[in-house]
Amino acid sequence: MTHVKYLAKVLLPLFLVLPIFVMLPVFLMLNALPAAAQGTNVAFGTIQQDTGLPVEVTSDNLAVDQATGTAVFTGNVLIGQGEMRLSAPRVLVVYDQTKSAIASLEATGGVTLVSGPDAAEAERADYSISEGTIVMTGNVLLDQGLNVLSADKMTVQLETGTAQMAGRVRTIIQTGGDN
Repeated sequence: MTHVKYLAKVLLPLFLVLPIFVMLPVFLMLNALPAAAQGTNVAFGTIQQDTGLPVEVTSDNLAVDQATGTAVFTGNVLIGQGEMRLSAPRVLVVYDQTKSAIASLEATGGVTLVSGPDAAEAERADYSISEGTIVMTGNVLLDQGLNVLSADKMTVQLETGTAQMAGRVRTIIQTGGDN
């Protein structure tokens, strides 16, 4: 169960039980966090990713279209490049004009991206090899240990190891102590 779902399951009964005068300050504080977090920049992974490394793809099925320069991997797709791992049910690989190198990857159907201790989930991820960016969209959830962020979109800059969260950003930040 994700942190957000767990908190919703735990906090919702409290809202029904506790008097409104006790919960109002908490509600106002939690609603202020997303507005302050719009366009948040965060670190992603513990390393800078070398986008020049080979891309390894494994899956249950592969369909190649030489005419369009594409390949579709389906079923338990796992992509590795250096220390980074991406998994999804379906990945479309688009080759460059020379058809000798990968230009981009389009992962759909529920995507997980892992780099170091950080993990992100989304409905879709588009990886531009030449730009060194991965754009994750659709219910993005970034798990960084005790801290969790969610947004509509996350853009990861692989060469710098940073990410930008945008679109209704929400954060859960642990304050230390016995959390």
